[in-house]
Amino acid sequence: MNYGHLVAAAVTLAVFGLGWIRKWNKALLTVLGLVTFWALAAFVMVRFGFDMNGRATLPTEAFLRPGTGKVLDMGAGTGRSTLMVLEARPQSTVVALDSFGESYVEHFGAPKGETVLDEGRERLRDNLRAAGVDGRCTIQPGDMREMPLEAGTFDAIVSAYAIDHLNREGIGKALNEANRVLKPRGEFLLMVIAKDFWLNFTFGPMLMHSRMVAADFWERSLRGAGFEIVERGMRPATKYILARKP
Repeated sequence: MNYGHLVAAAVTLAVFGLGWIRKWNKALLTVLGLVTFWALAAFVMVRFGFDMNGRATLPTEAFLRPGTGKVLDMGAGTGRSTLMVLEARPQSTVVALDSFGESYVEHFGAPKGETVLDEGRERLRDNLRAAGVDGRCTIQPGDMREMPLEAGTFDAIVSAYAIDHLNREGIGKALNEANRVLKPRGEFLLMVIAKDFWLNFTFGPMLMHSRMVAADFWERSLRGAGFEIVERGMRPATKYILARKP
């Protein structure tokens, strides 16, 4: 996803060069030139705008403003959102929950000799160790739709690009579970992929899991699960909502 556009640019540029030498039709050369320009521009946006391999930053300073507390990362994956919280709020601790199942394999690859659970946990631990924050994080295998966690135990929750992989029924269950494990007045920072101009420009219809929903779908879903909306906003390819349990 980070470098695929460079492959497309290299191919179209090579074809453009061949056509230039052989004096192909100008209209065709123009199309090839535009495709090459798109591929290069899309690469720059993905690599430096989305920066999927870089350090994630909190989209709002209002999340866990006191800086301390026990946070749950729902759908932690390899730990990018976990690190985001631990580095932005150095007095906090995080429980990183992931099913390490089919969705994990789809996005991060199949295991090499170990089970998905074992390799998933180890990959997450490696990233935490590399950042020097492994002492403040616990890894918890589990499904966000039915979490093996006690009610009312977390001060805040973050979920980044995870809940939007579920179907509508699964989304409802996950949000209800988030409400259950939060303490009263606990915060929930939800980050989902948004099909905005930048995502359409770079990938078009290829990111199919970010299916189209009504503009107020996530707000309605959060309210339906018992949350009140505190803040909402946009980043390139991302919508974030800060909610609170009454």
